[in-house]
Amino acid sequence: MSRELCVIHANCQGEPLMERLLACPGFAARYECRLFTNYVREPIPASVLEGCGLFLYQHLGPGWGELGSDFLRSRLPESARSLCIPNMFFLGYWPFWNSEPGFNYRDGALEELIAKGLSGEEILTLYLRSRLTDRYDLAALLEQTFAREREREAHTPVKYVDLIEREFRGERLFNTVNHPGPRLLNHMAAEVLLHLELEPPENLFSMPDAFPEFVQPIHPQVAAFHHLEFAGPDTEYEVYGKKKTFVQYAACYIEARLAGIEDFIGYLQVR
Repeated sequence: MSRELCVIHANCQGEPLMERLLACPGFAARYECRLFTNYVREPIPASVLEGCGLFLYQHLGPGWGELGSDFLRSRLPESARSLCIPNMFFLGYWPFWNSEPGFNYRDGALEELIAKGLSGEEILTLYLRSRLTDRYDLAALLEQTFAREREREAHTPVKYVDLIEREFRGERLFNTVNHPGPRLLNHMAAEVLLHLELEPPENLFSMPDAFPEFVQPIHPQVAAFHHLEFAGPDTEYEVYGKKKTFVQYAACYIEARLAGIEDFIGYLQVR
């Protein structure tokens, strides 16, 4: 019997979700999957949508035009089933993250110090030793990221924010702001399967990290403020094949910025 087509319209979280869904024998027997990456605006051919039996998508508003979720759903056959899936994002570990383009993993607090024209040593010393709570309301920033996630979660029946609020101190749940760890990815896949009336297999909950190459280091003061049990000054993080503490990572950031290097990922890979 031929399998139905499952179209997944998502960001970098789509591929590990697909791998986890296909680990379920019932899902794999029923569906073949095609993944389309939303943030690069990869088009979905009309013929694919017309042949779709299951549409899994991260919500995109009308500003995305023909890639907006409502528009894509309007192109599905009446028999197709659609399910909005989470688009998980968390600033709690990295409250100074900045989305400004031109440099990977931009840190707003470091950028403020760099803009003062200080030396690299002065920037690093101030960043590590000055009290962050004198300049930033870390509690308010945490509440803001939870509030934003609640808004995103409202689009999907797959709930996950309670899990983050409950567990983020005792277990590292994200590798970067938009790279969830295995706990959250496995949870999302299990919930999707349950919404499809499929039983999650036992091996789903032991599937490995989908983004192991980089775990963004956490400022020790942020870790201390939030009572994170897994992060501190001496914690070593996986940074593109090397182990680095937060101090070593921050030093690389400053070096790259002062040298005018835009490809911070490439710089980290050789440092």
